[in-house]
Amino acid sequence: MTERPGDETDRRVDDAGVQRDDAAAHARVDDATAQAATRAWQGLNTLLMDRHNRRKEVAEALGMSFSRIRALRRIAPGPLTLRELAQRLGADPPYTTVIVDDLVRRGLAERVPHPVDRRAKLVRLTAEGEAAAERAAAILSAPPADLLALGREDIEALDRVVAKLLG
Repeated sequence: MTERPGDETDRRVDDAGVQRDDAAAHARVDDATAQAATRAWQGLNTLLMDRHNRRKEVAEALGMSFSRIRALRRIAPGPLTLRELAQRLGADPPYTTVIVDDLVRRGLAERVPHPVDRRAKLVRLTAEGEAAAERAAAILSAPPADLLALGREDIEALDRVVAKLLG
């Protein structure tokens, strides 16, 4: 989320462009609810970033940095220009070029002519790159054993809460 220029309140614009007023949201929540929300948020952060951070696991499984894996996953739906890939990665174009050069060296991606713009090249995955992207997606999306150990009702309740938060 980013602050709007000149706005000195707690208003933010989230990644979807929706303006949010965090101060107003906090004002409507009693202390016990706010404390429970803080514990839940901290717990989720611990689960996702500490206990079950799949970034290291997927990087070790594929033998490359997570930034390369992110690039593979962004290219997987279809070829992109370097500029488009840089935007989707939130990286600058020179760093994106380094990443793509490495993926090409590994045989996971290739540069091909753009069908419309002769000055541009597209980056697309090779068959090996597609397989690596699929393997990465499988590792990153697999629920940890302790989540699967919860009862069906708890998993369904968590699914509803997450869907609400994402909605």
